[in-house]
Amino acid sequence: MSEKPSRSIPPLMVLLWLIITTAGILGSLYVVPWLMPEVASNTMHLSVLTMVIFSVAAAPVAGLVYAVLVYGIVRWRYQGQGVPPDGPPLRANSPVTSVWLVGSTVLTIFLLVWGLALLANDQGGEASAEMSVDVTGQQWVWSFAYPGTQVKSHELYVPVDTEVSFRVTSEDVVHGFWIPQMGIKINANPGVFTSAAVMPNKIGTYDIRCTEICGLNHAVMVTRVHVLSKTDFQQWLTQQPASI
Repeated sequence: MSEKPSRSIPPLMVLLWLIITTAGILGSLYVVPWLMPEVASNTMHLSVLTMVIFSVAAAPVAGLVYAVLVYGIVRWRYQGQGVPPDGPPLRANSPVTSVWLVGSTVLTIFLLVWGLALLANDQGGEASAEMSVDVTGQQWVWSFAYPGTQVKSHELYVPVDTEVSFRVTSEDVVHGFWIPQMGIKINANPGVFTSAAVMPNKIGTYDIRCTEICGLNHAVMVTRVHVLSKTDFQQWLTQQPASI
């Protein structure tokens, strides 16, 4: 008479799932923010928060996969010779399946609604920006113009706590305008202006890099953005010559 398959979940598998899930959640809360660039804008704050939330949400799923994998290797590893025989048939566990389906559905809906809300809140940022900067990429330098003035620079200067809209283009090949600490990355395409807005919220100096391979000296197409107080920015602006 064949052995009747058990419908209960092995306690060791549950223990493994709890351990791996806990480790994943702790890693999401403490390691993920540490791995991300310094936060210097509201946009970057939302990027880090998004990474943490998605990592925490993924931890139980990854924990289940690894728990089943480890338990299966340890508990059901075949010790005999030749081809192993078939094991007992697997039976669905209705309560567990229902909880899993309902939980996954609720989590998916939450992440979808949350993402759409962030997207809707981000729309129109360029139109409501307090100032704008024209960004031009060319092999292998960046140049910045400040509409309403005749000031141009090869390093970017912006005031803190001010919504800044960037209009990005290129004079030759495709470049990528990227400020890691502000969570903003815009393609610079020849003959086309691409816009995005960001609000720097931390005074400091940060790197600007090109993210598209644009030729021999792509790696050195680096400049800096200086986030100043509003008073210092106005002082810098008035001290600049009409053009460079």
